[in-house]
Amino acid sequence: NKLKVCVLERQIFDFLGYQWAPILANFVHIIIVILGLFGTIQYRPRYITGYAVWLVLWVTWNVFVICFYLEAGDLSKVICHLICLSHQ
Repeated sequence: NKLKVCVLERQIFDFLGYQWAPILANFVHIIIVILGLFGTIQYRPRYITGYAVWLVLWVTWNVFVICFYLEAGDLSKVICHLICLSHQ
């Protein structure tokens, strides 16, 4: 239930901020979670494997975003912005 609340909460904040790419990613995540649950109940190894791979990618991406916004380690929004401007 906590996962559903977190996804719903993130969905609401994404709609408020007009961030359409994260909204689509959340919808894809919800669909893959449903397929993963279906695969677990029906014991479909392909669905379970796909869900496990997606979950690793999803958690990795979320950890990167959190570290980026907290500017942990060498991640810095200012340096990234300067690098992006220099390539234009």
